[in-house]
Amino acid sequence: QVQLVQSGGGLVQPGGSLRLSCVGSGFTFSSRRIDWYRQAPGKERELVASITTGGGTLVYAASVKGRFTGSRDNAKNTVYLQMNKLKPEDTGVYYCHAPYFDSWGQGTQVSVSS
Repeated sequence: QVQLVQSGGGLVQPGGSLRLSCVGSGFTFSSRRIDWYRQAPGKERELVASITTGGGTLVYAASVKGRFTGSRDNAKNTVYLQMNKLKPEDTGVYYCHAPYFDSWGQGTQVSVSS
């Protein structure tokens, strides 16, 4: 059974940093791309970044370029999303997603506020 379990997130002041984690199980983790999405209040879910099998990051959301970086540790079946210089508009629920299986993490809340 494919499963993605997220951790991290929380409340942070503008300019702060957070790191999200997503642990995969039930599949060959190192062979699959993992995507990060977010959904802001009242908005549609948007693709933020993809973490390739080689550990590279493809950033799709222009608003996070230069601030968000993805990585992965295949030995731990984990991908990360490092978020720096956070802004209030980064607030939302963040999800990891394994597109090959169309499997989603449970989501984690990120709130950026002073």
